[in-house]
Amino acid sequence: MPSTGWSLGTVPYGADETVYLVVDSFTSGTVYRETEIEKADLETIVGDLLSGQYNNPVRIVAFNTLEHWSKDVSSDIAAEIQTRCDMDSVPVPEHLTDFVQSHTHPGTPVDTSTPAPSASRRP
Repeated sequence: MPSTGWSLGTVPYGADETVYLVVDSFTSGTVYRETEIEKADLETIVGDLLSGQYNNPVRIVAFNTLEHWSKDVSSDIAAEIQTRCDMDSVPVPEHLTDFVQSHTHPGTPVDTSTPAPSASRRP
C-alpha cells in the first residue's frame, strides 16, 4: 500500500470525546452545521436544539475518533428531548415537533399540545 505521509500515531489530549454534529435543512439544501469543538457535546447540542438554534434539524450524528465509531443518534436525541419536555411538563417546542416525531420509535407518541402529567415533574 502506498504511503500517504501520515501515521496513526498518538491521539491528542482531549480527543477521547464524543462529538455530535447536527444535519440541518435549509431551502437551499442540507448541511452539517458548523460548531466549535467545545460546543459539540451532548448537553450543548440538546440545549441548542431546545432553544431553536437550528433551522430544521433532520439528523444528528455522533462520533468518537479514539474509539473508532460513528452512529446516527437522532432517535436517542429525539427521545431525550421528549423526556426533558415531559419532565418540565411542557410540550415539545413547535420547531422540534417534526424532528421528534420522525425519530421516536413506533408506539412512542409525541404530545405537542398538553403538558405531561404532574407525576412526571422534577422534584
